[in-house]
Amino acid sequence: MKKAAYTKLISRTARGALCASAVLAAAMTADPAIADEGGISFWVPGFFGSLAATPQQPGLSLINIYYHTSVSAGGDVAFARQVNRGNITANFNANVAANLNARADLGMFIPSYTFATPVLGGQANVLLVVPYGRSQASVDATLTGSVGPFGFTRSGSLSESATGFGDLVPQFNVRWNQGVNNFLAYITGNLTTGVYSSTSIANLGIGHNAIDAGGAYTYFDPKTGHEFSAALGFTYNFENTHTQYQNGIDMHFDWGASQFLSKQLQVGVVGYLYNQLSCDSGTGDRVGCFESRVAGIGPQLGIILPLNKDYQGYLNLKGYWEFDAAHRADGWNTWLTFVISPAGPGEAPPAARRMATK
Repeated sequence: MKKAAYTKLISRTARGALCASAVLAAAMTADPAIADEGGISFWVPGFFGSLAATPQQPGLSLINIYYHTSVSAGGDVAFARQVNRGNITANFNANVAANLNARADLGMFIPSYTFATPVLGGQANVLLVVPYGRSQASVDATLTGSVGPFGFTRSGSLSESATGFGDLVPQFNVRWNQGVNNFLAYITGNLTTGVYSSTSIANLGIGHNAIDAGGAYTYFDPKTGHEFSAALGFTYNFENTHTQYQNGIDMHFDWGASQFLSKQLQVGVVGYLYNQLSCDSGTGDRVGCFESRVAGIGPQLGIILPLNKDYQGYLNLKGYWEFDAAHRADGWNTWLTFVISPAGPGEAPPAARRMATK
């Protein structure tokens, strides 16, 4: 296979890594326990990954992702989850002996289209993340504190779940290529269309709109198979009108490094850092600044699967173990991504090429 064809073949994995991470904006809108208001954020760490900025083949692609997360948290997050549910409208001081456990099993359907006509000298791409699935959360707590001049103690358990669709997440990307160096700029956001209730501790939507923008860089040398990608972005959250609560500005840094052992097999490591830069606010904020943070790292495996003369598949499995969390539930999560995308010239398997000439 010629170098150009090899480069295009492997760059298809970018679509899987990007969307597994881009999905990442939607899956995490459906994540049951992450940061900010009640431990929930718009951005899903790990949304971007290896080959995030490499060029894609023009045309329609279909991405399907299965995302699983299992997390837990202590008193701060468990308490914040129940503030709105309990309709607490006064500032309070409290000590909480509590545990929150949450998990989500989500599917994400992502149609994606890459334009052949250059935009701003680069390659433009649009996609829409449509998350669906089930979110579960439970809290066991003993709360001792005061509301105004009145003291109280409360113990109990609560378990809830939500099933349906999450918030829709549209995204626009532009990529530029200069040899082994690849660059990407993106803008995305959250549309409040998913299952959400301000009185529930388990939701598939986050209850507020958001806008997120940033960029990514990928170094990829098809001669050696070496690859490294890094993506940096920032989220501005609008106020949740159901609760009068506004999350602070969030920063997220996703990265991935991999080695192609052959033209089809990729192995590597992925990681992320999520950090809230400014305090939460709004008249509904009863927990103070509540700035959140978490980091994660884990392995990845990718396989390119030629399908026919026109399309090829890409299967990627990656997982993260989380650590260094603050005001945020943490644990582990896995992503299984399958992508069907157009095959470039010379990328179809030999048998398919022979059939196409008959």
